[in-house]
Amino acid sequence: MTKANRIALFSLGTPQMRAFHLTWMAFFICFFAWFACAPLMPVIKGEFNLSAGQIANINIAAVAVTILVRLVIGPMCDRFGPRKAYTGLLLAGAVPVIGVAFAQSYESFLFFRLLIGAVGASFVITQYHTSVMFAPNVVGTANAATAGWGNAGGGVAQGLMPLLMAALIMLGVSHGWGWRVALLVPGVLMIVMAALYWRYTQDCPEGNFDELRAAGVSIESGKKGGWASFRTAAGNYRVWMLFVTYGACFGVEIFIHNIAAIYYVEHFKLSLEAAGIAAASFGLLALFARALGGFISDKVALSGGLNRRATLLFVMMLGEGLGLLWFAHAGGVAGAVIAMLCFGLFTHMACGATYALVPFIDRRALGGVAGIIGAGGNVGAVAAGFLMKGLGNTQQTLSMLGVLVTISALCAVAVRFTASDKNDEPALVDNKVAA
Repeated sequence: MTKANRIALFSLGTPQMRAFHLTWMAFFICFFAWFACAPLMPVIKGEFNLSAGQIANINIAAVAVTILVRLVIGPMCDRFGPRKAYTGLLLAGAVPVIGVAFAQSYESFLFFRLLIGAVGASFVITQYHTSVMFAPNVVGTANAATAGWGNAGGGVAQGLMPLLMAALIMLGVSHGWGWRVALLVPGVLMIVMAALYWRYTQDCPEGNFDELRAAGVSIESGKKGGWASFRTAAGNYRVWMLFVTYGACFGVEIFIHNIAAIYYVEHFKLSLEAAGIAAASFGLLALFARALGGFISDKVALSGGLNRRATLLFVMMLGEGLGLLWFAHAGGVAGAVIAMLCFGLFTHMACGATYALVPFIDRRALGGVAGIIGAGGNVGAVAAGFLMKGLGNTQQTLSMLGVLVTISALCAVAVRFTASDKNDEPALVDNKVAA
């Protein structure tokens, strides 16, 4: 069996399409769980009497541990296969997601929020799994669509969690327990998803890695495996250029998820529900915008090759940086929402365009490449968190981020491919072999 050279969207009849749909569903639930706390922070702030510095610490904790886990999970996919890696992450991640509902102090809440960040590594497995299932002519679209639809879980969490809490209170749950009961929901969903992923997916079109290795079958995407994959990826300068660009697009996306609701409440005096809906609109752009970035990347590559993919990323990041500056200086809530949607469109498209490049960086070390670049997103988010803590002002932080994102777009221009790389791509499409 070979890689799929088209996306049969309404089919579950092949291993490739089962992996496609279950990866985005698993990622959606993980992203929902990852950011379920964010829209409830105005309530949680009052519950624990949190200071601005403590809220900044919580936002940093939410993304910090993800850096380490993303670096580890990529080589683990090469070694054990994405099926085992995803199932294990879902089960392990459900523990702190459920645990945060029982936090009794700032310290315990911070501890569980730190551990919840591990579920953000689900993104790397999602991108790995679709990369080994789809041929180069559609892999950019497959990667961007699964990541984008999964990312939408963050937007759904922004809008749904306040409504879920309000519904529970209407049903008689006390105000103090409303947010806690609401936070149990994503943890339970993760456990259910783990069972589905284990039952209905396989590692690659040919089967599962451990069975194929036992039969003596060579697996290109996991040829080196483990830390050899990481070391190979770390020696490629293009990996580090995309590490920076992904920090500037996905890092900003995570930062906005964490601060949007409370920013609208405190800066524009919106209600918790209205702020949640405004913040949700940013996350819901992922339903189509990230896939659009990958789709356009695939199309420009057909006529201009791999370097066109990098140039497209540069243009999208410029749009993101300028849009972010607009959002930072918006004077009213309507202007702020419009600006957020505009820069959000470019942000999500830039994320999709980045991972449309990932399968072509080094096919011998796909897990290492996906893991390092994915970790870059969280490094960007952590840096943004420390920037806000240092400046002490959200609006100034957004302005500074706009400038930094615009500058970082230059790293996309630095990503260049050799004549050999460019000649390989059409051959791989024709042969439908590993990308």
